[in-house]
Amino acid sequence: MAGLLDGLESLGLGKLENVDIFEEEKKESVTREAAKVVVPKTITEEEIIYDKEFECPICNRKFMSKVMKTGKTKMISQDDDMRPKYEGIDANKYDVVLCPRCGYAAIARYFGPLLPAQTKLIKENICASIKLNKYDDPTYGYDQAFERIKIALACAVVKKSKISEKAFICLKTAWLLRGKKEMLEAEGHLPQDVKETLENQEKEYLKNAYTGFLEARGKENPPIAGMDTNTLDYLLAQLAYKTGDYDTASRLVAGLLSTRGNERLKNKVLDLKELVKAAKEKNS
Repeated sequence: MAGLLDGLESLGLGKLENVDIFEEEKKESVTREAAKVVVPKTITEEEIIYDKEFECPICNRKFMSKVMKTGKTKMISQDDDMRPKYEGIDANKYDVVLCPRCGYAAIARYFGPLLPAQTKLIKENICASIKLNKYDDPTYGYDQAFERIKIALACAVVKKSKISEKAFICLKTAWLLRGKKEMLEAEGHLPQDVKETLENQEKEYLKNAYTGFLEARGKENPPIAGMDTNTLDYLLAQLAYKTGDYDTASRLVAGLLSTRGNERLKNKVLDLKELVKAAKEKNS
């Protein structure tokens, strides 16, 4: 087949006879398409956090604590017990605010003014004897995060916090344990004994969270730990299922399905209903 430029040889331009007349345009098109392919930047955990100033209600000193930047990353999913999962960070590692001077700690939601009697209890039972470990890492690792949240739980017990606050801390501790397990799995460094230990610890904290929230539901007015009644009942139903209390899970599910509310939540409740039904049949 004759080329589009055949015959140019007689004009001294033979080297152009087989040239693709649209070669340059094709190159430009490829270049433009390549330019459209943007390789997403992998955001680091250090870029998602910053140092925020707090004032300790116990010693009245100002200090810095690392917190997650709002809007810097996005939530990519949520576990069935409402644990949020963000891109590039486990946000639960940054939920506790800890005073490095006196050792008082609390979940950020509860870090604020205390009653004089509570302050006295913290000073006598926490500040007088606590010995904080020193960390210099730019981010909070899981070991440091566990240490911080355990101190927060100890403080909550000492200052006689509401049941819901202690339950909330137990729930977040379970989430941290799950996060550590997932991290080790992703890195390929999760021996069976370590996996079993983490899973058993998680179950224990979930059980305590369930017990606490169930009691709080009957004694405290909503919102409880920031949750309205329907959201709390859904969480309780999930925790009841996870801890093997299938009868309570069934009652909570039935109550949620009979209540007007968020359709998205009802879809989750329907899924849970099937799981509870299967579990009851298996254990009958």
